[in-house]
Amino acid sequence: MILGVKNPIIILNVCIISGSMTPYRQRYGVHTSFLKPYAFQATPIVLYIISGSMSHKDSAGNSGDLLPGWVQWMTAGSGVVHSEMPSEELLKNGGRLEGFQLWVNLPKKDKMIRPRYQDTAAEKIPVVKSNDGKTTVKVIAGESLGTKAVIETRSPILYLDIHVSPDGSFTQKIPSDFNCFVYTWRGSGFIGETAVKMGQVALLSKNGEQVTIKGGEKETIHVLLIGGIPLNEPIAHRGPFVMNTWEEIDQAIRDYHSGKLGKIAGEEERYEKTRSAVQQQKNTGTWRDSL
Repeated sequence: MILGVKNPIIILNVCIISGSMTPYRQRYGVHTSFLKPYAFQATPIVLYIISGSMSHKDSAGNSGDLLPGWVQWMTAGSGVVHSEMPSEELLKNGGRLEGFQLWVNLPKKDKMIRPRYQDTAAEKIPVVKSNDGKTTVKVIAGESLGTKAVIETRSPILYLDIHVSPDGSFTQKIPSDFNCFVYTWRGSGFIGETAVKMGQVALLSKNGEQVTIKGGEKETIHVLLIGGIPLNEPIAHRGPFVMNTWEEIDQAIRDYHSGKLGKIAGEEERYEKTRSAVQQQKNTGTWRDSL
């Protein structure tokens, strides 16, 4: 988990789950919120699936599966209880689930809007290549190489998945008023002249208007370039709630406990099914806490 990266970004969760039967082997800051639903209010939660598949369900009756390459941009708005778990196929057959969960702050004026989902299939997300063919960019939010994202955001956000081949070099323009960071999620290479490897974060200064990413000598570098315009508003953050004041946080907690945000039908059964599968792995000695 990468906390408080750069306003307006709140959190980047890196999710890698692998194993047989039920896949809960963890590394690189994997969060375990898959086990129980979370209540969210105001904050957009963005899921990006690299491999495997995930099932989601919420208190408003929305549900579905997210497949490799899919992005779900969920704006919690006035509030929803939301669950993210490995898909039935992954629970039954095992395998690997890898992806990212990003929390984006919202301006105060938009925090209590109606909840909204944008489930976007892999084939609908623009993917562009550089002229030399050494760089591939998936445009999740914002713009790159003259191509704009199809996902709508409440405030200007840049979210790019960039792959640069060995000895390749790619320069991305960044608006001067953006706060941005780069997370290396696979491989190694360079951010500017600084060598980076898997799991490292580079916080970009606001002195320039572009960033250059270079592939390693022998391997491709895979990075997420994420950022946006800082909101310059007070932030109060407790658990899954991100508001402007502590009074608003207290109200969000009261809303959740009073049932105002709703409840996911069958959540106890889903939790018990997963808990039992994990316990069975532990009993048979196939459970591991880390890869």
